Amino acid sequence: MAKMKFGSIEEDIVTREEFTLEQARGALAGETIAILGYGVQGPAQALNLRDNGFKVIVGQREGTSSWDKAMADGWVTGESQFSIEEAAKRGTFICYLLSDAGQISSWPTIKPHLTKGKTLYFSHGFGVTFKDKTGIVPPAEVDVVLVAPKGSGTSVRKLFKAGKGINSSFAVFQDASGKAREKAIAFGIGVGSGYLFSTTFQKEVYSDLTGERGVLMGAIAGIIEAQYNELRSRGHDPSEAFNETVEELTQSLIPLISENGMDWMYANCSTTAQRGALDWLPRFRDASAPVFKALYDSVASGKEAEIVIEANSRADYKERLAEELGRMRNSELWQAGAAVRKLRA
Repeated sequence: MAKMKFGSIEEDIVTREEFTLEQARGALAGETIAILGYGVQGPAQALNLRDNGFKVIVGQREGTSSWDKAMADGWVTGESQFSIEEAAKRGTFICYLLSDAGQISSWPTIKPHLTKGKTLYFSHGFGVTFKDKTGIVPPAEVDVVLVAPKGSGTSVRKLFKAGKGINSSFAVFQDASGKAREKAIAFGIGVGSGYLFSTTFQKEVYSDLTGERGVLMGAIAGIIEAQYNELRSRGHDPSEAFNETVEELTQSLIPLISENGMDWMYANCSTTAQRGALDWLPRFRDASAPVFKALYDSVASGKEAEIVIEANSRADYKERLAEELGRMRNSELWQAGAAVRKLRA
């Protein structure tokens, strides 16, 4: 496998040139891959694996929108789509892709089907890492592995269909067969990963929860609101405030950073922008550093897990979520965004 060096740090990296799709099929030959859950990651992983020639079935709660979505995607009731319990019984490679709250509530039903020789797979280290809160303790006689694509299920499927790959981490929590690492890598290649980097279940969930609450979602949304509100308070119109805060970021600068790196983006902006950005960067970094420290401490202590489990287990969670997202959608900031998107050339 490839080694990637960052100074004195050497990482294990696996690419699909080194571990081919043909090798992946061989490593999982004879396995019946059961995808339990058809919400965020389930559809993309199931469809990508099916398209790549693996034997896949899906497990859903009958009568739900997810069941109907799976049927629309070509999964046939009684042949390739079953109840969650039946899919777990039939599968040999059990992919536990329900929500974190769903994993907790379904665990007593799933655990009896995790018999010797099977593999239990996750795309998130939450349930196992916080087992004292979730009750998810895998039987000793099964392999327990993880592949975590670094993007939404929509991105996993979109990139796959475009002939590209998404970066993913992989980890082994329990190696009962002696082949758990090979299985994890094979699965990652099977779902369309461009390359995989090794981690642990704990590191995956710690970095994931920090990232979601930080730069990936929480922090960027908060910074956007702060700048937009400041521009509006200084007399700038909504369109101007939105374009200078969000539109230029997402439509111009982020793609340049993705393609060539931050330094290249800086080098290809005006000298005025370069100087100002370089001067203010340390102030934003230093101001946010204590917030990220507090965030990581909250994740590592299990506090964030407790909040998630308590909130997501409420019977009215979806209604509360819809209300919160509705306030965001109907705010002046994101109403301005909706108007700007309609006017894109």
